Amino acid sequence: MKGLELSQRYWREVGQPALERDCPQVLESAAVGLVGEGSECFGYDDAISRDHDWGPGFCLWLDREAMARWGRTAAAVYAALPPVFLGFRRLRPDPMSAGRVGVLETGAFYRRFLGLARPPETLAEWRSLPETGLAAATNGAVFEDQTGSFTAFRQVLLAYYPEDLRRKKLAARCALAAQSGQYNYARCRKRGDRVAALLALTQFIDHAQAAVFLLNRRYRPYYKWAQRSLEGLPLLGRTAGPLLRGLAGEKEDKTEDIEAVSALLIEELARQGLSGGKADFLLPHAQEIQAGIRDPDLRGLHLMAG
Repeated sequence: MKGLELSQRYWREVGQPALERDCPQVLESAAVGLVGEGSECFGYDDAISRDHDWGPGFCLWLDREAMARWGRTAAAVYAALPPVFLGFRRLRPDPMSAGRVGVLETGAFYRRFLGLARPPETLAEWRSLPETGLAAATNGAVFEDQTGSFTAFRQVLLAYYPEDLRRKKLAARCALAAQSGQYNYARCRKRGDRVAALLALTQFIDHAQAAVFLLNRRYRPYYKWAQRSLEGLPLLGRTAGPLLRGLAGEKEDKTEDIEAVSALLIEELARQGLSGGKADFLLPHAQEIQAGIRDPDLRGLHLMAG
């Protein structure tokens, strides 16, 4: 059983009845679900995932006022829930991962991932948000939300970056992919510097991955799950995805595959009206993307600044 399904059943069959019996007031202002850092929140959990921070549990989100009134009682009810459900045991979290489930204050939950306890309002605030935090704060599922406030915050984030910021990030990633993969990788190989070539290749994979997510208007998760997530994306997931995976293979010279990935990115840039150039090199496309940014401050940043 996947962790997200286990979480929802644990809530419906164990958590909700206990709270209805011992702290019904809290349910009037609570949101419930499973969102955050764990592999189960992304739907990527497997047998390996079950050695830590996995098992029956859920998040009960309360606003500041409800937390002050009912948080302690709700937390006591949660702590008393049975640790075993459907044969799965709730594993005790280590200090680094405490607070992934349980009774959580909504603002503190979002602040943990974003550094903000409210939705971002300006381009500068949006630009300050860590993408892995955005991915973690918008994954999983909300089983119910009585007031809608938790979901409203979530929907602002799911609407994705403002378009000017998406373009700026995309311009930077395309420029950096051109530099690392289309330019420096081959030069490092010619010099016989295998370490530098490997680093250039790794950076190309990183920047090309990021560009694919931006083209899909999806947040890229923590690196451990990025490739798996990418291969499920509707745009370029089935084409660029296997090529990027192949770049980690044993083939000695990766130049051809680098160019194939770059060509797919350029094709999608044209399809989205972000670049109309015909060059095979990503750099002029990055320049064209940046030139289309309306905000003068973002447009005036260095091309490779994301």
